[in-house]
Amino acid sequence: MRSGEMWRLLSRFNSFRRTHVILQHLRMSKHTDAAEVLLERKGCAGVITLNRPKLLNTLTVGMIRQIYTQLKKWEQDPETFLIIIKGAGGKAFCAGGDIRAISEIGNKNQKILQDFFREEYMLNNYIASYRKPYVALIHGITMGGGVGVSVHGQFRVATEKSLFAMPETAIGLFPDVGGGYFLPRLQGKLGYFLGLTGFRLKGRDVYTAGIATHFVDSEKLDTLEEDLSALKAPSSENVADVLETYHTKSKIDRDKSFILEEHMDKINSCFSANTVEQIIENLRQDGSSFALEQLKVINKMSPTSLKITLRQLMEGSSKTLQEVLTMEYRLSQSCMRGHDFYEGVRAREVTDCLILRILWGYYVATLSD
Repeated sequence: MRSGEMWRLLSRFNSFRRTHVILQHLRMSKHTDAAEVLLERKGCAGVITLNRPKLLNTLTVGMIRQIYTQLKKWEQDPETFLIIIKGAGGKAFCAGGDIRAISEIGNKNQKILQDFFREEYMLNNYIASYRKPYVALIHGITMGGGVGVSVHGQFRVATEKSLFAMPETAIGLFPDVGGGYFLPRLQGKLGYFLGLTGFRLKGRDVYTAGIATHFVDSEKLDTLEEDLSALKAPSSENVADVLETYHTKSKIDRDKSFILEEHMDKINSCFSANTVEQIIENLRQDGSSFALEQLKVINKMSPTSLKITLRQLMEGSSKTLQEVLTMEYRLSQSCMRGHDFYEGVRAREVTDCLILRILWGYYVATLSD
């Protein structure tokens, strides 16, 4: 096939795909919200189930609106004493926002982008100040927007199948949903490391790092939910007691060392710099296999995103959550007006396509810029 014919076919396919995704997103936002979020009362608990298992329970603006509205109702309901949020399907709690749909719509409808990020961050802030116990069962993949609807809640329960990451620097974004607040408050420079590299924490490490408040064996989650729902007018202390009982009984990886424990001195040293360039130089000077591996990872990220992220975390370390979310909203809209995000998502979708690798290298700014 000639190169001209190949380009025409690719162009037609991409045009069709964009139209399909936009229509799919609009249908989901307007007509199928109820199927994507299951809301029910179980005993004393209001239970939220993110119900898009085939799409790893990624969030749409319609889902965000429905969750926010229901949380408002349950907060005022005298018969609802706690909230449980979980993901359907067993593979993911929530893999984040529906980035593919967002990227497809972004260049055509800025209003949808504004609504999505504004309402997502409003939900994150509301969860942080919720007046009833909020329990997030972060079983499976928990990234991006999934972190936003869990980490700000009072209780977060990890399992041996939990996988936490904030991978936004790989797609031209930054670790948002309040990442500028909770990441710099983790031990040492761990949050800076996680935010800049997108490093994945698994299983009990999610608890050890401070992302989760408790660790429970996955086979016990259904029983845990039943016991929480069966409580009689529970207080936060009553909920904490139940969670602690399950946490204490868990034996999976109990004696396992934190995956980054032996590297924390290097992380604290290398990632304490005030510029991305100096972090890169610190890693190069360190020269250990761990440092050089992180150097390779960082060199694959969007340079613009790296700089935004470092500044975001430094600024966020002394701000309130609400101040951080306000800052992140402005940053999100700036990123949506740029090109790194759209090229980043496209490159992630077709990582084996040389053309997209060339486009990524052409469009993305260099660190010196």
